[in-house]
This record gives sequence, C-alpha cells and structure tokens, in this order.
Amino acid sequence: MVVVVDEGSNPFELGVMTELFGLRRPELDVPWYAFALCAATPSVRMHAGFFTLSGVADLSAADAADTVVVPNRPDPDVPPSAAVLDAVRRASARGARLVSLCTGAATLAAAGVLDGRPAAAHWRWADAFALRYPAVRWQPDVLYVDDGDVLTAAGSAAALDLGLHLIRRDHGADVANAVSRRLVFAAHRDGGQRQFVRVPVPATPDTGLAPVLDWARERLDQPLTIVDLATRAAVSQATLHRWFRAQLGTTPLSWLTAERTALACRLIERGEPSLDRVAQLSGLGTGANLRAQLRRATGLSPAAYRQRFGPAVPGPRAAPTAPASPGTPAGAASAGGR
Repeated sequence: MVVVVDEGSNPFELGVMTELFGLRRPELDVPWYAFALCAATPSVRMHAGFFTLSGVADLSAADAADTVVVPNRPDPDVPPSAAVLDAVRRASARGARLVSLCTGAATLAAAGVLDGRPAAAHWRWADAFALRYPAVRWQPDVLYVDDGDVLTAAGSAAALDLGLHLIRRDHGADVANAVSRRLVFAAHRDGGQRQFVRVPVPATPDTGLAPVLDWARERLDQPLTIVDLATRAAVSQATLHRWFRAQLGTTPLSWLTAERTALACRLIERGEPSLDRVAQLSGLGTGANLRAQLRRATGLSPAAYRQRFGPAVPGPRAAPTAPASPGTPAGAASAGGR
C-alpha cells in the first residue's frame, strides 16, 4: 500500500493511513501491509505550510503497489500535479486498487478513473464536484463507497471508516474489530453524512432521547413499537418524533430498522451460521426482511455480505466485486440515520 502525497496534502489523512496500515501489529498474526509514502518531488509542503515532508519514495513506488491511496486536498480547486495524475492513471490501467480520502476524490475524478462510477463526496463539495465532473455518480449521503477496485471516503474522519472497511475486506471482521479496539473507534460508525450537515440547534435541547436509545438497543430482538419507545421516554408519540427529527434527522421507525440491520451485520461478521437466527436475534423477524434490509443498507445480499465480511473471508485481499446498483453502492454506509 502506497499513499501519494501531493502539495497541500492534509496531515490528518496521512496519519490515519499510517496508523491503520503502517504500524506493525504482530498480535494479529496475519501478514500485514507493506506501507510507504511517495511523492512527485523529494520534499512536499504540507497543508498551510505546517511542515515539509521529506525522505519519501518517488512516484515509482506507486507503480508497484497493490493499493494506491490519494489523500485529501484542502483546496480541490487547485489541480493536482500532472505527475500525480499520470501515476493514478497508470495504477488504474494495471488494475491496482485505488482509494481516495475526502476531497482526494477530485484527484481520481481529474484522472478520469471515476467516470461512470459511484463515488463518495463530502457534503460541502458535492454540488461543485457534480458540476465539474458530471460523468461521476456522486453519493453525498454516505460515509464511503466501495466500488470494487475503487473506494472513496467522504470526509477526513471517514478515512477511518474506509480504512477499517479495507482491513475488514482484506483480513475479515475479527481483525478489523481488533484494530478498531486498538484505536478506540467504532468498527461500524452508524449513519451517513446527513447527520453531520449543519442544522439549527433546538433552543431547548431535549435530554430524554439518549436513555431511550440505549434501552432500545438492549432489546432489539424483542417486539418494539413507537408506542413502547414513547412510553419509555414518558412523552407522546408526536414529541418522540420531534426529538428524533431534531437530534438524529430520522424517524423512530427508521432508526429502529437501521439499528436492527446494523446488529444483523455484526452477527454475520461474528460467524452466526443461520440467517434465520440472525433475523431473529436482530429483531428483523424473517429471512426475507433480513435480505431486504441488508440489501437496502449495504447493497449486498446476506450471503454476499457473509462472503465479504464473515470470519471465513480469506486474506490478504478479496477479489473486487461487480458494482452495486446506483444509489446503494456495496460497502457504503447508509444515510438513513443508522
């Protein structure tokens, strides 16, 4: 794995990639990544001139990498260097896996490798990217998109989400969960970008929702209704709906379905062999509903999800899969308020 550093790159994304893929993890007992940074010049001035990075490999390192990562560009209106674009095109032509972080998607788009494909776009830049690169199917409501051999993360912190997803794809859920515990970061971060878009803050913030959410999460395998949630919160159903809209940007029913779907994913990742049992334990009820909700949230059937993320996933690298249908790219975190 090689990260291409260009003029103005953001140190945060480089730090995330180094932490996830550059540190040795002998406790995991799996072959880890050969990690390197490379650049078009011997020294690279980082974002805002905070420091200059030197001593990295030249761009020929990207020509030999299985995975080439393009990090954030603080000003996507400034075009990437021609040498970097050529390196990205060469990597694409030989079948390397390409990864972009935040506005680094503009670099992949400028290189032409995103044409006709779904890609994550930070909500702040989604409209501008759609105008500048109309051939790309921008997805502004997800944290990341996995389109097989091209993966894109929506924002800086979403680099962690996508990085853990890559580890899960390459080494399986148990290894990804172990790394996430080391980072003290959720292996699956619920929700999409809608929860991060600026919304008016209620004049009097509601304080009763969090205990209700915790209570419901402990009982996802049991019949739960909106009446049950409202009764637990000691409010009317109308007030409960208002709390959910104001604080989570979704409805109680949508939140409950998304939580159950997320639990079903975790059960599959942990190796629960029976899909009927997964449906029962997660509260989704039937195998048919499990299939419908999982496909809606991830773009994958339960069998395909198990193959990609279950404990039997072979390492070190899974073969790319065909792109999912538009709007529900495989591997993308759902924006439905999970």
